Amino acid sequence: MTTRTCPCGRPESYDACCGRYHAGAAAPSAEALMRSRYSAFVKGDAGYLLRTWHPRTRPVRLDLDPGMKWTGLEVLGTTDGSAFHITGTVTYRASYRGGSLHERSRFERVDGAWVYVDGDFLA
Repeated sequence: MTTRTCPCGRPESYDACCGRYHAGAAAPSAEALMRSRYSAFVKGDAGYLLRTWHPRTRPVRLDLDPGMKWTGLEVLGTTDGSAFHITGTVTYRASYRGGSLHERSRFERVDGAWVYVDGDFLA
């Protein structure tokens, strides 16, 4: 079992945090899904990213850059996205070697599961 903290920034181990979603458990909130998607980018898990992308906006394939080194995630805010909602947004900053990505992502439930729809890059 992995004892290192999860790439998403939570203090739990990867297996107890995002690893369980990557293994098939449903993320309970838009924020949990966003964190698990960040961890999937860190781990290079394109299959998980595609599975958790809304069918109407999902690309046919996703080619991840193996040289990309993600270095941290900061969740800046959320709107809705809990068990009581069907949509939600998560605003975050994802850092990588050489810069950062600041985005407000939109999420929806499809057949009860949270999926990523799209996002707006922020300055």
